[in-house]
Amino acid sequence: MLTAIIFVFVIGYLAIVFEHQIHINKAASAIVTGVLCWTIYAIGYEELVPQAAFEAWEKLHSVGADAHAVAHLPAKLEFVTESQLPKGFVEIAGILFFLMGAMTIVELVDAHEGFSLVTRLVKAKNKTTLLWIVGWVTFFLSSVLDNLTTAIVVVSLLKKLVADRETRLMFVGIAIIAANAGGAWTVIGDVTTTMLWVKNKISSLDVMRELFLSSAVCLLIPLVIASRSMTGELTLVSSVTDENDDKTIQPWHRALFLGLGLAGLMMVPIFKAYTHLPPFMGMVLSLGVLWVVSELVSHTMDEKTKSSTGVMSALRRVDMSSILFFLGILLAVGALGSVEVLKNIAVYLQNTIGNSSIIAIIIGLVSAVVDNVPLVAAGIEMYGDTPPNDSFWMLLAYCAGTGGSCLIIGSAAGVAAMGLEKIDFMWYAKRIAPLALAGYLGGVAIYFLQKMILG
Repeated sequence: MLTAIIFVFVIGYLAIVFEHQIHINKAASAIVTGVLCWTIYAIGYEELVPQAAFEAWEKLHSVGADAHAVAHLPAKLEFVTESQLPKGFVEIAGILFFLMGAMTIVELVDAHEGFSLVTRLVKAKNKTTLLWIVGWVTFFLSSVLDNLTTAIVVVSLLKKLVADRETRLMFVGIAIIAANAGGAWTVIGDVTTTMLWVKNKISSLDVMRELFLSSAVCLLIPLVIASRSMTGELTLVSSVTDENDDKTIQPWHRALFLGLGLAGLMMVPIFKAYTHLPPFMGMVLSLGVLWVVSELVSHTMDEKTKSSTGVMSALRRVDMSSILFFLGILLAVGALGSVEVLKNIAVYLQNTIGNSSIIAIIIGLVSAVVDNVPLVAAGIEMYGDTPPNDSFWMLLAYCAGTGGSCLIIGSAAGVAAMGLEKIDFMWYAKRIAPLALAGYLGGVAIYFLQKMILG
């Protein structure tokens, strides 16, 4: 059964990679792969479920006070599936709600032409200049928000800014690298650094001090290489299209929704830090606030504008295929995690390599293929006795956060951009992956150099 799950995952992965060759939407391949993996898991649970789950059921069954109590205990299959599935499904649901909330907020700001205020400020028409601006703005924005939210915002802005699709895709590729690099040096910028922070493996100030330079180099190297081919002038998209000339959207409408949208997105990590609620709760709260404001402001618009700027209209513009693609990928990777494939990978690396620094580097590269969260979780379990702020934790935070850039489906930012811009997997592998790998390895080298000099 384990072999069957891995086989289905590999076939599904290849179907996603060769989406345009086989003419099957990657979302369909991802959903089928994810559900089939869990179906095989459910059918062969006795072989796949860790023995600890069965021991837990046996213990629960043995403590039944009487026959009536025992009779109402769940059957073994029900107990095992109910104990294994909900945790993963809750996490997946949280990510999907977060994604839908963020995409709806971006669509709402766009409907009120809020992004036109930003695009009008962009005076640079030189490709190289704008590339550096986009890269570093994304880098620092990701450290305050998170890489997923930042990718959605930046890609949406680029669609309003750069007209030529091929040029825009290069900008998007650099934005993915920048979003992941920017999220690696703060405890709220990436889910893996947040995990390590919550587990008291790293502290907020230490990770910023030790990883900022490596993360910056991770972006700097791709920027330098890409700049050599990104020459000439850009064809910019008009900040306000002709189709909006007859709308009653006022300048204060644009400023209001741009400000509220950005404030709502930036509030999410703060909300999480103070309430300890899942991030999607903060995102949904921000969406709710914008929804209320949208309803109030709609009274100042004519009927045509009101119908095209409301939340219901924004929801219809959200790319559901991207969300379903996310669902399928998360389901498939969750199935691998539940049968402890990813944990076994980490154990195998420990037994064969032994060097924790090399293991951290490899985990980063493996995270380009599978989810970095269960890999980091396995690393936390294996090296639980390692003291806080040890170099291993810092290197793991950097590698797990930035290694996913090497493939477009290796990070949440990449998957979101892939859906929004319909980026081909092979195009990214040829044009962006080498840049991402060079930046990743350069950041690792800088980290070790920094440790040698500063200790």
